[in-house]
Amino acid sequence: MRWAVRDTLAMVWRNLTVIRRVPQLLVFSLVQPLIFVFMFRYVFGGAIQVPGGRYVDYLMPGVFVQTVAFGAINTAVGLAEDQNKGLLERLQSLPMSRSAVLGGRVLADTVRNVLIVLLMLAVGFLVGFRTHTSVLQVAAGVFVMVLFGLALCWIFALIGLLVPNGEAAQAAAFPLLAPLVFASSAFVDPRTMPGPLRWWAERQPVSITAKAVRSLMLGGSEYPSAYVWGAIAWSLAIIAVMAPLAVRRYRRS
Repeated sequence: MRWAVRDTLAMVWRNLTVIRRVPQLLVFSLVQPLIFVFMFRYVFGGAIQVPGGRYVDYLMPGVFVQTVAFGAINTAVGLAEDQNKGLLERLQSLPMSRSAVLGGRVLADTVRNVLIVLLMLAVGFLVGFRTHTSVLQVAAGVFVMVLFGLALCWIFALIGLLVPNGEAAQAAAFPLLAPLVFASSAFVDPRTMPGPLRWWAERQPVSITAKAVRSLMLGGSEYPSAYVWGAIAWSLAIIAVMAPLAVRRYRRS
């Protein structure tokens, strides 16, 4: 176990060093969520009504969840590029834990997600977002988001091992994320959607996680604490299924 932890931390440091040496990776990761914030806050926000509060307070938790969801694509792209360059073959030839390569990539991307979420929180406060709960509850909301991002990273780790390069990883990732992020409660209330789409939007993991973050950051009877446990259950279930599949794929590649 100590050997596996040491190898994993070495891979985490390797992947974080890339971000430190190429800070543009972190900067460009902020561009897309910033576009969504300004577009929905100032372009569409005046036309969207939500029950029980201001739209900006409803919007920002959804943007936070969307940010960690799209940030997980970096896991697929990074692994696909490492595989394309032959780095994974070199790592497989070394006396190291087989799970450390994937674990290091996923944990490094999770650290990056934490930084981006904290920056997006600051952006949210600049555009008028306000929390209505305690500091501990807001921190718990960040934890729920990061845990969900960690779960998605394992899905995209498997995708990254199944495709030949980074471009293919991006092309394969978007069709999976699009129905999760845009057909959800991230930006609008699902009660305004037609029947089958509403059923999907109210029950899928992005919606549950967004409602859990609203419960922890906004409070109120509209978002009961049951959503928090639902989001955690979704995240743990995804990790329990996808992490072994990704490690198995890496060992057989």
